[in-house]
Amino acid sequence: MTQKKKIGLMGFGKTGKAIASVIIESKEFSLEWVLRQKTTLEHRSVSEFLGFDTEDSGLIYSTSKITADDLLAKHPVDFIIDFSSSSGIYCYGKAAARHQVKIISAVSHYAQAELDLLAELSKTATVFWSPNITIGVNYLLIASKFLKKIAPFVDIEVIEEHFKQKEGISGTAMRIAEELDVKISDINSVRAGGIVGKHEVIFGFPHQTVRLIHESISREAFGNGVIFVASNLADKPHGLYNFEELLLPYFTD
Repeated sequence: MTQKKKIGLMGFGKTGKAIASVIIESKEFSLEWVLRQKTTLEHRSVSEFLGFDTEDSGLIYSTSKITADDLLAKHPVDFIIDFSSSSGIYCYGKAAARHQVKIISAVSHYAQAELDLLAELSKTATVFWSPNITIGVNYLLIASKFLKKIAPFVDIEVIEEHFKQKEGISGTAMRIAEELDVKISDINSVRAGGIVGKHEVIFGFPHQTVRLIHESISREAFGNGVIFVASNLADKPHGLYNFEELLLPYFTD
């Protein structure tokens, strides 16, 4: 039986818990640990906390009690998945590179300083970043770029919908807008109820309309994306990768 690849998870909010549940159920990967800021739940078993009956006993650790260097030395992993915050990369990035751990970041917003750090880390480590790690939304992005290439004259509208408490414009919508040369200020944002995440691109032709829509029904969709990325990143050398680079080879096979 092939040995499972080990994963360390940064962040354990609503999305982090959903990611953890998908990893725990995976036959290809195992969740070795979770690292978060809060000390509550420290040393609890992730699978037990989430209600899974499994031998994988990944534990929860706090950044206030252990460094990423020490954690990686005691509990080595093949991948670190980051669903924490934009500052999380400073906590583990250099340690991951030193230990030759592949970095998969799904943080929505990074300032230029964090993007520069990812690029620096990619010189000695395998680094992946996507503001939205679902397979569907990245397929939507490729399809949108392809349609605009066919019809560069078409009118384009970008709409994003999220739960009421989400602040700022969706990082995914910003990425879509940038790729399609739509002004960030022209993105249409909707905040209502408990919408997990919905992105729509409308292409307005003179006599027809094309709508490309992706909707995350549950946060486990991000977990499916994590598994896809980790599987396709496993044999990649040092460098900085995005979702499009992992998806495009499937269009040529």
